[in-house]
Amino acid sequence: MAIEIGRYTGEWDELLELLDMVFAAAWSGDQYEAERGVWEHERSIAATDNGQLVGHTGAFSHRMTVPGAQVPVAGVTMVGVRATHRRRGILRDLMRKQLTDIHEAGNEPLAALTASEPVIYPRFGYGLASEHYSVAVPRQSRALWPVAGIDDVQLRQVDVHESVARCAELRNKLAADRPGMFQHDERWQQYAIRDNVTMDPSGASKLRCVVAERDGELTGYTYYRTKRVDTNCVEVDRLHAADLASHAALWRYLLDQDLMRETRFDKLAVDDPLLDLVLDPRALGRRTWDGVWVRPVDVGRALAARTYARDIDVVFEIRDDFLPWNAGKWHLTGGSDGAQCESTDRAADLTLDVRDLGAVYLGRPGLARLGRAGLVDEHTAGALAAVGEAFSTTRLPILDTGF
Repeated sequence: MAIEIGRYTGEWDELLELLDMVFAAAWSGDQYEAERGVWEHERSIAATDNGQLVGHTGAFSHRMTVPGAQVPVAGVTMVGVRATHRRRGILRDLMRKQLTDIHEAGNEPLAALTASEPVIYPRFGYGLASEHYSVAVPRQSRALWPVAGIDDVQLRQVDVHESVARCAELRNKLAADRPGMFQHDERWQQYAIRDNVTMDPSGASKLRCVVAERDGELTGYTYYRTKRVDTNCVEVDRLHAADLASHAALWRYLLDQDLMRETRFDKLAVDDPLLDLVLDPRALGRRTWDGVWVRPVDVGRALAARTYARDIDVVFEIRDDFLPWNAGKWHLTGGSDGAQCESTDRAADLTLDVRDLGAVYLGRPGLARLGRAGLVDEHTAGALAAVGEAFSTTRLPILDTGF
């Protein structure tokens, strides 16, 4: 029988069996329940072979911050094909079905994902739109440059469950100004504190929360674990702060834990103040990782949905072999107050693949770099530099919550 692609009508346990197989790693019961809590069954698409589930893709209904706005985004997730059915075009068919459905629904101009294998998704039009660092700071290198007001910040340990709503309110406020972050509703607030009630199998403590306050007002918080098995390290899960003094106070606390040899964080923004506050920059041992991958589903609506750092008037010629309605020339005009974008017959100023448009959409540098790599063709002198400046942002994008 031919492989059938359509809406998934099965149960969570059947999907888990497939996910266990395709990701080749066992999840804990807590992880399963955390994923189940945010799963949107109605957005699951399945590939079946004679009734057996052999492939799947799903989506979350995110509201993600883009430069100057918050936009509905399909957060693509739980993508995989059973090993017995690889190289039959099933993943391609799942991706096409999903993106076509998103386009026809007309609500989300963008799709986004985090990639288990980064080489897979560019062929479906996804571009790398954010990066982050993993760092490991030895305790002996904990010294920071002085920060005004740091001693006015009070730190306090609180119960993770009891403080989750208060912390999420602060995080969502900060996320509204940070491209790449999406709003946490109640489901995602619980997801962010998953695994906090049991000891981690790797030997880490349960999740802990320390808040930063000034005159009783919450100005920051961190979730972290400590681990004494083999490594003696602090593992930071997340850190959000409304001001520099609170940011520095939380890091000073995390970097100077008794019995711990080092402090690790796997999602440090590439423009995080810690990079400049540490006296010994070599001590960070930073490593760069890919973050969120973005795919314009409707180029015109996507370009019109964000604002721009300077006035822009440009015609893009977009190559999109996967979603033909995007291919062609698009006239973008706008600036810091908004934008509009329509198809046009005008001559193009720049030609690029939809993948590379996704890569710069959130403000990741940059268009000029892609031009130097031969990925953007400039037809009008100066257009590459001008458009690259217009796409730039004061805060670089970061994805703080994987999906």
